[in-house]
Amino acid sequence: MAMITKDTLIGDILDLDRDTAPYFLEMGMHCLGCPSARGESLEEACMVHGVDVNELIAKLNAHLANK
Repeated sequence: MAMITKDTLIGDILDLDRDTAPYFLEMGMHCLGCPSARGESLEEACMVHGVDVNELIAKLNAHLANK
């Protein structure tokens, strides 16, 4: 199983599991198809959108663990 970290790229997370998209939409990141958004790290995206990166990491890893 892949482990998401703060350095994982948004595009890599989406490529790993498209069902993670709602987690990004929920935080206000509606530009998931944009090449620059896909190249952002999880930490960068969370900083821009005012989201706790550790909380999102926990949610994403829990989601992937249940796959």
